Amino acid sequence: MTKKLKLGIIGCGGIANGKHLPSLSKLDTVELVAFCDIKIQKAEKAAKQYGTEGAKVYEDYKELLSDSSIDVVHVLTPNISHAEISIAAMEADKHVLCEKPMAKTSAEAKEMLEVAERTGKKLTIGYDNRFRPDSQHLHKVTSRGDLGEIYFAKAHAIRRRAVPTWGVFLDEEKQGGGPLIDIGTHALDLTLWMMNNYKPKSVMGSVYHKLGKKENAANAWGPWDPEKFTVEDSAFGFITMENGATISLEASWALNTLDVDEAKCSLSGTEGGADMKDGLRINGEDMGNLYATKVELGSGGVAYYDGASESNADLEARLWIESIINDTEPTVKPEQAYVVTQILEAIYESAKTGKAVYFD
Repeated sequence: MTKKLKLGIIGCGGIANGKHLPSLSKLDTVELVAFCDIKIQKAEKAAKQYGTEGAKVYEDYKELLSDSSIDVVHVLTPNISHAEISIAAMEADKHVLCEKPMAKTSAEAKEMLEVAERTGKKLTIGYDNRFRPDSQHLHKVTSRGDLGEIYFAKAHAIRRRAVPTWGVFLDEEKQGGGPLIDIGTHALDLTLWMMNNYKPKSVMGSVYHKLGKKENAANAWGPWDPEKFTVEDSAFGFITMENGATISLEASWALNTLDVDEAKCSLSGTEGGADMKDGLRINGEDMGNLYATKVELGSGGVAYYDGASESNADLEARLWIESIINDTEPTVKPEQAYVVTQILEAIYESAKTGKAVYFD
């Protein structure tokens, strides 16, 4: 029988309880043995609900990392501490899953990448939208070459009014940004992954602080405090890749539009196109005629027997743990996540200067 991996959770807030812990608890290959949060009550609650018998609780992540029996750590904290904790964990001989985005800055992300390479520890980033059924199917389509060379794409992360008003989401110092770094990062990751193109050449960006200034605004999670809304409410980027391909990235928490889509992409290639706007649609030309096909996902068999019951969070957790057990590459490679962070940072920089940002 394969030895179970001992896993520690650092950050026991919403993303831990809403995504990671329910999925990890379903795996018979891991033991949830340690929980850490600066609010000790959160760690105690998570340990009681998901931990093994005798699971340890910490207020200081360094104490958790000092336990040499722990094999894997999930870093589920605000963006400002992603790099610091992930680097310390790898230095302490732990494999690391860090929630998205990889880091607050590209310099921090680069250091994470370098430490992973030096220590030989596995590092992955929590881009769970790759594990949705439509994403998995489309990636197989693009990898097979069905769309040809993908030279134009759109990355969609548009909410009309869904500003997260809890935690530190509105705090630029702790998060590094707003919707661009929060949900735009998912859309960009998906798009680059589908294109298999990680060589940006230049970026132009625009960032807006418009609707966040409004008092008593309509919002899915109640009105926000304009004084605390220090991040952008929308951001847009135009990315040119080394091979000439272009990507349009759009992200908002609050925008006066009815054209809403989140963590989706549209692709245009030499042999065909695809989009996730209304389900997964593939389009192209055949024998002189244009066609558009809507892919019927999950229609391969009976529920619970064809894998359709496995959520994207469950699949992400399972494949990540299997990559450690089998010593294979994780689905989300840190080198890929690093490029996402570079581009996001370039959009913010371009918006500040009004000039294009060029990559070496």
